[in-house]
Amino acid sequence: MSYDSSAKTPDQGILDGSLWARFCEELKAAGDVVLQAQTPPDLMNRAEGFRYLTRLLRAGLDSYVESSDPRFPRFFQLANETIKIGNDNPDNIYHNANVDGSLDYKLKGNRGTVDYLSFGTKAGSYATTGSMEPTGQLEAADLALDDNGDFEIILSSRPHAGNWLPMREDSESLIVRQTFGDRSRERAATYSIECVSPRADDSIDPAAFAGQLMRSAGFVKNTADLFVQWMDRYSAHINRLPADDQARCQRAGGDSSIYYLQSYWKLAPDEALLIHARDIPKCRTWNFQLSNYWMESLDYRYHRVCVNKHTAAYNSDGSVTVVVAHSDPGDDCPNWLTTAGHDQGGMLWRWVEADAHPPVECRVVKFAELLAELKVEHAR
Repeated sequence: MSYDSSAKTPDQGILDGSLWARFCEELKAAGDVVLQAQTPPDLMNRAEGFRYLTRLLRAGLDSYVESSDPRFPRFFQLANETIKIGNDNPDNIYHNANVDGSLDYKLKGNRGTVDYLSFGTKAGSYATTGSMEPTGQLEAADLALDDNGDFEIILSSRPHAGNWLPMREDSESLIVRQTFGDRSRERAATYSIECVSPRADDSIDPAAFAGQLMRSAGFVKNTADLFVQWMDRYSAHINRLPADDQARCQRAGGDSSIYYLQSYWKLAPDEALLIHARDIPKCRTWNFQLSNYWMESLDYRYHRVCVNKHTAAYNSDGSVTVVVAHSDPGDDCPNWLTTAGHDQGGMLWRWVEADAHPPVECRVVKFAELLAELKVEHAR
């Protein structure tokens, strides 16, 4: 979204305050997303919806205003413990930077010991095109490292010797994903980025600022609306986990090494959801997570809402059974995930660098009959 110059120039909009008024009007309009007919009308989900908009606003201002200049890139977070977007992964650390495909960049860092590390460049954004098309991908397994685990990566639209992360002329952003198997045992990667092309000064450009401010408002509305649309589609298969449209996941900024099974869960107070992965393929990792209706990961700081290859308890035949329930079923359900007071939301199973993508079975049972149902499940 850009500043509407049909009536006034950006400079005039700044001088008389109409730019700010337009920004506030766009934010007000974003509230209509929370009130759409298909969204849950109860108090908790509405409150979380409006809180979600404030989180998106923080992310939008950081991305499109504070960190917007690709000549002077800096890492920021579109998703973390208190900003959550599109079933963000509780096992991840995400970092983003704005880049320009016509410029060259150097990324320096240390590999750390985190289980999975990837770098991806994207074209487009939720604020403008509504998608983030992949334009380049580089994984830690393909990095040349020195003896200390240090590395340098060149980001460029032209091929480069050594560690090269491709861009296109229309590349706009960089996403770095770190996925932990066990945060208590692994050390995060560290990195910084700089533009190595000739640069001008970094003083504010009033006309550019007008566009940046309006794009941050557009980011709030477009992002919220996008994932409400996704949840509307997922409502066709509540409490099941079919494979998602992988191309759509990639356009939304997904990692090309991840295969996504994504859906909608909904449980009555006396119900539980049994999720059974009978076949675990050879893979770097897998994980399963719960989110709220707005596709924000549930608060993993205080609740167990995610399980992965390294933290799961396996059945004797190598399969995995995950239980989603409002209350703790006890020691016989080591892979219990709490709903954290929610009655519905999003859920996502990821196969990461897997040599196959087997289906995952789901069924709803009565909580009172859960242990008996688990015995039946394990006997199959």
